[in-house]
Amino acid sequence: MTEPIDPDAAWAAFLARDRRADGRFVVAVHSTGIYCRASCPARRPARDRVSIFADPAGARAAGYRACRRCTPDSVARDTAAVAEAARRIEESADAIPLADLAAGVGYSPHHFQRLFTRATGVSPAAYARALRAARAADHLQQEPSVTHALYEAGYAAPSRFYADAAPRLGMTPSAWARGGARVTIRWTVAATSLGPLLIAATDTGLCRIAFDEDAATLATRFPQATIAPADARLAALAAAVVAEVEGAAPDPALPLDVRGTAFQEAVWQALRTIPAGETRSYAQLAAAAGRPEASRAAGSACGANPLAVIVPCHRVTRADGSPGGYAWGTDRKRALLDRERG
Repeated sequence: MTEPIDPDAAWAAFLARDRRADGRFVVAVHSTGIYCRASCPARRPARDRVSIFADPAGARAAGYRACRRCTPDSVARDTAAVAEAARRIEESADAIPLADLAAGVGYSPHHFQRLFTRATGVSPAAYARALRAARAADHLQQEPSVTHALYEAGYAAPSRFYADAAPRLGMTPSAWARGGARVTIRWTVAATSLGPLLIAATDTGLCRIAFDEDAATLATRFPQATIAPADARLAALAAAVVAEVEGAAPDPALPLDVRGTAFQEAVWQALRTIPAGETRSYAQLAAAAGRPEASRAAGSACGANPLAVIVPCHRVTRADGSPGGYAWGTDRKRALLDRERG
């Protein structure tokens, strides 16, 4: 089930010709009898002369026809193709060649590569690698044999895991299997105007940012890791994080070391593209992550976000504009948005 369309947000995206909103709704013009995608280059009519529909089928049922200039029906087809390709990747135990994946959804390989990358932020191959790495992390926590866990996750040989997944995970396979053994995580609790904030990082990057947590909570998440006090590097990272909490512009160069399923990581990546002070609905977030039908799953991915503020799940609201949930409290969510809006 998807969330209802927010008419005001849709109209604003239509006025801005926002390509990111293509495929999320269509706008039907009463005087011409046609419906368009959000980014259509045509002149904008007055607000009271249009109707907004969730999809082309709704517009056609109301008697409108597709715009020949922006071809909105192709957007719906593109969105469905990306969602279907993502499903096939997720359900396949083996890597699917790009040519086969594209043919399976009716596109040429080169065109579909660009289409998938534009919709999800990563190529089909990178999406598959991230999914395999997430599976490897799960298997490594459950399997007594590292080699067996990697084969179960879909790697043809352990060497492929070391080449593809180890840099992304930030821990060796053996460390994963032992709950973070031989990995050092440094931490500090910083004072902010929104309350105490735990900030923790591995040698790779920030791994946990959370209000109202401490070193004991961190130890339960990484039971075999070495939990150590902050050093100069973490102090510098913490200062940047606190500055962002207090309203400074986001720093996209902050190093991160977080893990999730392929879809969770796509959602977290999509969250970081939302401009400060703006919001998106859960349905819009799901579409940006390449799964327009998965608004509830997008909400769950927000709830699993390990990096408060830096991965800005506070910028996601319900379709009606109400705050929705927030792991660290809706009062903080409102405060963060108010600061960003100045």
